[in-house]
Amino acid sequence: MHDEFLCHVTAYGVCDGRRIGVPLGTYRAPTLALALWWLRDRASWIAQRLDPRPDAEHLPPGALVPVAPTVPDVPGLLRAWCADPVQQERVAEELAAGRLVRIATSDDTTEYELLAESVDALRMQRTAPFVGLSVG
Repeated sequence: MHDEFLCHVTAYGVCDGRRIGVPLGTYRAPTLALALWWLRDRASWIAQRLDPRPDAEHLPPGALVPVAPTVPDVPGLLRAWCADPVQQERVAEELAAGRLVRIATSDDTTEYELLAESVDALRMQRTAPFVGLSVG
């Protein structure tokens, strides 16, 4: 069982023809349960900012407009992932086995990525025997 997990959330977009990543948060979770909680919390946080309630007090009337039906529903996908116990169990099993988990979704301008991995697995990779090759 892996005891500690490193979690990251990043948004990627294109600026001046280059793919740019903007970190939206990092958390070193002391338990698997807290890693899962943090990933769900960040997914919900992104969804709420992309698709807030139309009657939110901090938004002036008319500030929100519907998007075209062809635009992927990133907030809906993130909310669905958060609410799906089967997906949550799958992520838990992958993390407990020491594997990197990546949850990603995108719309026409931005990709949103949630990553989590076991700190123990990272340490084990660093201590694994290194095979070096000479080039040239």
